Amino acid sequence: MTTGDAEPAEGWRDRWSGSPEGVVVLDIGEQPPSDLFPWPTDPLPDPRYPLRMVLGSTSGLLQLEHDPTTPEEMVGVEPAALVRQAEMCVADAVTAGLIRPGTRVIHYPSPHGGSWHRQLEPFGLTDVQTGDADLIVDVHGMMHAPDQKRAFLERRDRLTDGGVLLFMIHNASAMVREGMWNTLKSGHFAYYTTPSLVRMGHEIGLTAIGAWSYSLYHHGTTMLAFAKADGPLGNARATSVTELVRKETELGVLQPARLRSALHTAFTHSANTLRAYLDSAKVDGLTLAGYGAASRTAALLTSAGVTVEDLAMIADASPAKHGRTMPVSRIPIIAPHDLAETRPDRVLLFISDLLPEVRAALPEIEASGGRWVIVDPVPTDVQPDRPR
Repeated sequence: MTTGDAEPAEGWRDRWSGSPEGVVVLDIGEQPPSDLFPWPTDPLPDPRYPLRMVLGSTSGLLQLEHDPTTPEEMVGVEPAALVRQAEMCVADAVTAGLIRPGTRVIHYPSPHGGSWHRQLEPFGLTDVQTGDADLIVDVHGMMHAPDQKRAFLERRDRLTDGGVLLFMIHNASAMVREGMWNTLKSGHFAYYTTPSLVRMGHEIGLTAIGAWSYSLYHHGTTMLAFAKADGPLGNARATSVTELVRKETELGVLQPARLRSALHTAFTHSANTLRAYLDSAKVDGLTLAGYGAASRTAALLTSAGVTVEDLAMIADASPAKHGRTMPVSRIPIIAPHDLAETRPDRVLLFISDLLPEVRAALPEIEASGGRWVIVDPVPTDVQPDRPR
């Protein structure tokens, strides 16, 4: 489980430039497909494939090396934190004058769900399926495209000369800053930093005219606004963009050695720390459950060698996952109300942004003496609320 100085596998090509030159900056071994949540009766063993991240030497784009999987999209429930984020993004874009009533809009939402349809409804925009648009909104959509240049060009070509392209991205700089290595997953082909996405836009005639950062996923989300360089809005790169590019470049997001060191250290530390926490809890006789049957949860559980002997169940708000299991470990996935009835001593929360809403929805956990433990990406006990 080391990254070393490995080159990409034979036949790899940069998803932006097409160049064969790149450096593997994260290798998390063989992992199950990100959207695999098998039924208990499905045959074992579950499939696993090598999962590695490559930094393109010419593009500066962090990207999935290869993906032999066929996604089985599970319908999720949009977290309250994601809804709040959408509201903030739309409000900031309105303040900046980038969203105006009556304009034609094209949506490129994530295939996992989540878009700004609801937040944009009050502005009387006209949704279009074909032709050009004055506003294009991409909410974690383009990262799912294997051919990154083709996907970006498609969006550019559908933008009017006076239009704006808004990107919502999971900023990959957070992977380095916060140790979020398990953001790497099959089906997600690109992991954008501000320097790489701005560079890509510039190459195809788009100017970054605004940047906004948000706290979702450990301060790891960014909204970037682009306009055609030869259009009325594409005259100069915004100061906010220049500052974000500077900060992330200083963090080392374009330096293979720094990326390898930070990501591999975070990977081994989180897997080893979780394993030690589970072993200690077993010695102490604590009953453990989990919350958040996400793909990044599966990668962490697999890397730490977690089994049903360590974690009896994982609750999730998505009805589509109830009755299924986590891949490899085959830990049962249950409904949240079933979790409350079991009264576990500790509930490992694998998505930290969910804490306020799950705490409010499941007061029985703490009322019965249990505690929440954030595991995003290492276990951290949450102190119980004091009586008011």
